[in-house]
Formats: sequence, C-alpha cells, structure tokens
Amino acid sequence: MHHPYQLIDTHTHIYYQANTEALDEQIKRCLANHITGLILPNVDVNSMQAVLDTVAAYPAHCFPMLGLHPCSVKEDYKAQLKTIESQLANQKIYAIGEIGLDLYWDKSTLGIQKDAFRIQVGWAKSLGLPIDIHCREAFDELFELLEELHDDKLFGVLHCFTGNLEQAKKAIDYGFLLGIGGVVTFKKAGLDAVVKEIDLQHIVLETDSPYLAPSPFRGKENESSYLHYIAQKVADTHEITLEKLAEITSANAQRIFRLS
Repeated sequence: MHHPYQLIDTHTHIYYQANTEALDEQIKRCLANHITGLILPNVDVNSMQAVLDTVAAYPAHCFPMLGLHPCSVKEDYKAQLKTIESQLANQKIYAIGEIGLDLYWDKSTLGIQKDAFRIQVGWAKSLGLPIDIHCREAFDELFELLEELHDDKLFGVLHCFTGNLEQAKKAIDYGFLLGIGGVVTFKKAGLDAVVKEIDLQHIVLETDSPYLAPSPFRGKENESSYLHYIAQKVADTHEITLEKLAEITSANAQRIFRLS
C-alpha cells in the first residue's frame, strides 16, 4: 500500500491568524500539499494564548512550543519568563522555543538575552525537551553559550539556519539539527551549496511563516503550505525524490520533537 508522503513544518507562526477563516484556509492548503504537522513557537507572553488556541483548534496537526524570543527580552524578561514557565505544567509542549540570541536588532541586551537563554535551557533539560534556537548575527556568542551549557540533555534545532558549512558542522557536533527554510531557494544565498554537503539525517524543514517566503513568492507573505517548495529544492540539491526527502526529514522531526 503506497502512502502519500508527509511533510512537517518545524517552525511556523501561523497562529498570528488564530481564530480566523484565513487560518482555516491555510490549514486546508497545508493538508492539500501533504503538510500534516506544524510546530508553533510563541515569541512572548502575549503570543502564548494564540498558540494554544490554534493547537486546540487543530490538535491533530498543530504542536506547541513555548519560549521567550531574544527580541522580546526586555527589562521585564524575568516576569515574562515566570509567566511562560507557569504554562509548562498545564500544557503538553514539544520544545522550548523560540529562544536564542539576536544582535541584529539590539546589541545592548546581549547580557539579558544570554541570561534568558540559560534559564530556558534549564527548563528544557529538566523537562527532557529540545530547544528551538533563533540566532541572528550572533553565531560566535551562541556557540560560546552552547559550549558552556553542552551536555547530553542539550539538543534541538538551529532554526532558520543560513550559515556556512563550518558553522553547520559545529551545530551538528553539539547535537543540533538544522532548520532549513525559504532561504535555500534564494539564488544568491548560497545555502543550497551548504545543504548539499550536509547529510539529510541532520536536517528538518520549516517555513518561519509569515516571514522568509521561498521563491517564487519571495518578498510576499509566507505560509506553511509553501513548505513543499523548500522540500523540493532540498530534494533536488541531494538528487533524490521529494517522497524520499519527506520520509527522511519528517522522521527527523518526529524523532526530535517526539511527535506521536
């Protein structure tokens, strides 16, 4: 019996459209394109409810993670972390995320970004969960932190990976999968050449919707149903079928996020 392939979007903010018809339409388009699993990272206290509402509306397809995004780490971060942490006991979650470091928008918060990261890694380790890392213009700082926090309980996904081969290998050595998204379809990005050199057991797919739409939608609003363009590009890069790529990357996602 031939089962159609299934794809998993390991990082999508579709909950920005929570409780709307637009979201319902998007889920329908996902299912029509074999995208059966969507993993939703919140970014702060305010986005938590929309994530949980979306998961409640589509429990067979949507899986939540919770965390405080580095760009949301402000003076009140300890209070925000307490509120987020209090939800962890009430709700089955699949990862701590999206957490990490971002020096693109604000370098002055690096100290508290690191502190927030350490605290949230602590949650993940105590709950046996993966972390989903956002890293923008902060590779060296991130790897310094991973070196400090690295043990057999630290694992997860380096979301929106756009680095070079050396950085990819370093992340893999620390026990991380690489989240590959729309940038792999951009002609001049060079990410496809890096992805070609990486064993597919280290890769999961993601859209980061509504950001970073793949070609042919570059610059427009992204959505999770476009994941198949990303999957096709990665399959072409590795010279395998879309079905085979889906099988490998979905198994990776199911393993790391423990999706039943």
